[in-house]
Amino acid sequence: MIEIIFQKNEDAKDFYQYLQLYLASSAFSNNILHFEDQHIVKMKIEPNGEKYVEIVKEAFYQFIIKSKQDHWFRRILAEQYYYEDEEEQQQILEIIHSILEGSRKDLAVFVSELNVENNLKTAISQIFQENIAFSFDSFVKFRMRPLMDQMAKFVEISIDEYKMEQEYQMFIQTLRDFLSNRAAKLNQIHLLMDDGIHFFDDQFYEIKRSDLLRMIDRKLLFNHPVYVDSVTIAPLLSIAPTSIYLYAEDREQPLVRTIHNIFEERLIFVPIEKFYECKRQFSFIADEKI
Repeated sequence: MIEIIFQKNEDAKDFYQYLQLYLASSAFSNNILHFEDQHIVKMKIEPNGEKYVEIVKEAFYQFIIKSKQDHWFRRILAEQYYYEDEEEQQQILEIIHSILEGSRKDLAVFVSELNVENNLKTAISQIFQENIAFSFDSFVKFRMRPLMDQMAKFVEISIDEYKMEQEYQMFIQTLRDFLSNRAAKLNQIHLLMDDGIHFFDDQFYEIKRSDLLRMIDRKLLFNHPVYVDSVTIAPLLSIAPTSIYLYAEDREQPLVRTIHNIFEERLIFVPIEKFYECKRQFSFIADEKI
C-alpha cells in the first residue's frame, strides 16, 4: 500500500487526477482511492507490482513539475525577492522555463552544476517503496530542501536577466524618442555587415568613417556613453534616415536585433548578395555616364 497525505485537498485532487491519467489503461486504476475529507490518496500495490510503483513515481514527478513547481517559484519570488506583481512574476517565470528547457544557453552556464530534474527524481525514488505512507508537505519541507535552494538559484539568475531586459527596453525607448524628434540628414542608408560594418549612401558610395564621425550628435555619446555604439548606432541615430537597408547574414546577432528594435518600421532586411548585385549595377551606370 502507498498512502500519501496532503494538507490541501486541491493537491490531493490534482495528484489523483495525474494518477488516473497515467493509469487510465490499466486495471490498477481500480486500486486508487481518494479521500477528499482526509486529503489522502491511497494505492493498493499487489506483490510484484514494481511496474505500477514506477508509474506512480512518474505521475508524482509530473504532478510536482506541472502543478507545484511554478507555485514554488512564485513563492520564492514573493518571499525572498519581494516580486509580488503577477505580471512581473510571469515574465521572470518565462525566463526560468527558458533556462530549464535549454533554450537559454547564455544563462544555463550559471547553473550548469544544477540538475533539477535528476535531483527531484532521486528524492522521489528515495521516498517511494512498495508499502509506505508519507506526508507530501513533509516531503517538500525536508526531502526537497536542497532542491528548493537550487530553484532559488534559478530565480536569482532570472531576476538579474529580467532587470537587464527591462533596462534594455528603457534604453531602446529612449533612443526611439530621440529618433522621433530628428530630421533625416539622408533619406536612405545601405548598411553592410560583411567583414566589418560599412555605410553606403543611396548611390552605393561608401561613406567614410571620418564623415560618419562628423555626423554624430555628441549629445548621444554624452547622455549614453556606455550603451550607444559609436561605430553603428550613433551614426544611424544622428543621420536618422527614412530607410535603412540592412545586409546581414545573421539577423539574430545582438547588434542587428538592437538596430531592429530602434528603427523597426524604417528597417528593411536584404540578403548580402543583393547588396553586391545592386552596387555593381550602380557602378555600371556611373561608368556609362563617364
